This record gives sequence, C-alpha cells and structure tokens, in this order.
Amino acid sequence: MATAAAAVNSIARSAATSGEAKSRNSIANNFDSFLLLLTTQLKNQSPLDPLDTNQFTQQLVQFASVEQQLRTNDTLKALLTNAQTSTVSNAASFVGLQVTADGASTRLTDEGASWTLTAPKAVARATLTIKDTEGNVVATSLRPLAAGSQAFTWDGRTSTGQKAPAGDYTITVTGVDAGGASVSIKTEIQGRVDSVDVSGSETILAIGKLRVPLANVKAVSRPVGQ
Repeated sequence: MATAAAAVNSIARSAATSGEAKSRNSIANNFDSFLLLLTTQLKNQSPLDPLDTNQFTQQLVQFASVEQQLRTNDTLKALLTNAQTSTVSNAASFVGLQVTADGASTRLTDEGASWTLTAPKAVARATLTIKDTEGNVVATSLRPLAAGSQAFTWDGRTSTGQKAPAGDYTITVTGVDAGGASVSIKTEIQGRVDSVDVSGSETILAIGKLRVPLANVKAVSRPVGQ
C-alpha cells in the first residue's frame, strides 16, 4: 500500500501548500479524489498487506484543517469587505458638509481666505505670513491676538497692494507674549467637502483642491440653507 499512501500524501500536500485562491478552487476536487482513492484501496486491499488506516486518518485531519483555514479566511475577507463598505458609506456622508480641521492651507476666493487662529494665552505681537503654493511670501500682517480662538480673513491683497490670484495659500503664525516669550498658535481651516478618497490607508476629504485627512477634522456642520 506504499503507492496509495504516497498518492494520498501528494494530494494532501497540494491542498496544504498551494496558493490560497488555487486551494479554494481545488480543495473540493482534491478531497473527492482522496475519498475515492481511500474507498478504492479499502475495497481492493490485500489481506497480506492491509491498508494503514492511521495514515489515512491523519490525511483526513489534514484536509479538514486546510478546509477550515480557507473558510476562516473567507469569513475574515467578508468582515473586511463589510468594514470597507461601512467606511465608504460613512466618508461619503461628509460630502456637502462644512468641516473645520487642523491645517494651514486654504483656498482664496472672491470672498477672501479664512483661518481660525487659537492661542493658549494673549499674544502681544503675532506675525502672520501668507505664502502661495510655490512658497513665495505674498502678504504679512502684524497684530495682537486674544487668548482662545479667533477668525482671521485675508482679503487677498498682497504686500504690494495687488489682488492675488485665486488658489491655495498657506498661513504661518508666530507670536510672543508681553514678556517676549514665544507662544504656539494653532491654525484651523474651514471648507465645504466636495469629495472623499478612501483608496489609501486613511480617508481624505477634498475641499476644492485641498486634501484634508479625516483625522484632522474637528467639527462638522451643515451649510446654512442646506
């Protein structure tokens, strides 16, 4: 019965070591072949050379283990698919809503460009520097800031008094208190979500051409009249 045992071992190894997709498609055929071989050998075994049933039992256990693993993988994939579907659905619900998020870049429109500046304490002198997408400084502003959050809107006028073209601009804010000590100032942006991207490892909200990670969102509201 050595030949039969070798054949069974070959079938089991094929099911256990082949690629997952290939195994999933062939496991049933392999198992059927194994059962057919087993019953054939049982029917035709020689009394002088009986079949080693222990070895066949081990192969049965091996096949069962492989089949269970494939079923577990299918279950996990189904759960992952459901989770991804839920992520897409949740992300899509942001489209059309107004969000406030950590960030320094926003879009200049005819109405200007706005940021929310938050200082942990009063700032005696804050320097606001606005740059274009090439990193060029287009405008600066010096002003005091109160403790807490306050809105700042840039009218789009450059340091030379010209109107800056529409586009994305980034603000940098540094400040000192009355004693001259540096104060860290946080910047936030606001905008209406146009689309979402869930193709990467994190969900990205698109506000015009700006890309904002969902993790940076601090508040969500529905635009007035919507």
